[in-house]
Amino acid sequence: MTAAFGEGLTFWLEAERLGFEGIFFSEHHFGLSLSPSPNLLIAAISRQTTRLRLGTMGNVVPFYEPWRLFEELAMLDHLTSGRLEIGFAAGVPQELARIGLGMEEARERFNEALDIIDAAFANPVVNHSGKHWKLENLTLMPSVFRQPSPPKWTTVVSIGSAQKSAQRRSKICTGFESVGRVSEIFDAYRSEAARLGLPAGPDQLAIRRNISISRDAALAREESEIAKAATRKVVAGDPRVVERSSSLLDAPRAGAGFSLHDDDYIAGTPAQVAEQVIDQCRQSGAGHLLAMLGRSSSPRRLESIALFGGEVIPQMRRAHIG
Repeated sequence: MTAAFGEGLTFWLEAERLGFEGIFFSEHHFGLSLSPSPNLLIAAISRQTTRLRLGTMGNVVPFYEPWRLFEELAMLDHLTSGRLEIGFAAGVPQELARIGLGMEEARERFNEALDIIDAAFANPVVNHSGKHWKLENLTLMPSVFRQPSPPKWTTVVSIGSAQKSAQRRSKICTGFESVGRVSEIFDAYRSEAARLGLPAGPDQLAIRRNISISRDAALAREESEIAKAATRKVVAGDPRVVERSSSLLDAPRAGAGFSLHDDDYIAGTPAQVAEQVIDQCRQSGAGHLLAMLGRSSSPRRLESIALFGGEVIPQMRRAHIG
């Protein structure tokens, strides 16, 4: 495991050299990844980089005391000299269940905790009376480096969560789904933001995709199939996953479930990957792409980062999204 963290640091430093805009670290527990504390990874890499934006996508809020999470994020904002991006997530049902948290309670805690955290950004002396927390004249230190707060992100898989995020002035990121479904989620965000008179352009929207890239297109497609199998393993048992027939892949639906779609997997040569990425961003209106360049250690991972950074990112920068 020590070697895995060292290898990760090598990748992340190379990402800065290659011109990546930033890195988001996920949070998972109980065997799903080696990132149970993404904020520690940010603290470590922040001392060896100067330009990369560093963030979480996201901190699993129901696992924390909100006042404690705010103070830790404020420290990271200073340690990164204002390069921090703060992302929040409600959590994965299978992981929450391992410590006795059901999704209903987790969602309650998530929403109430975000109310406390948002209030702390506006005023570091917090007063709150809710179902799960009662706080009186609680002074939170330090204040954030970047005023009024670092950019806020929320991971979403439903229209309701997208609307709630717009109300909180939080940017959103989504994945898994077809471009059509992603566009519906983004449309809901845009409509709610417009109703409130808030910005809702491409900069507020991110799409997360699994990227398999190689000079050999066949090899990239083979690796993409491996990535699909890895995703299915990660979401196995998640009650939110909805199975649908191919004729209904892009049909609107109610509820907070999500489905796995082939659009989540982009594979090919650098030119093919760039074309697919730009097309998906243009269709959905996303101004940010979170590229997952492999889920585990691989002898080709440095090559993938080099191809994406050297040949795909320049094309993305030249493309117009909006």
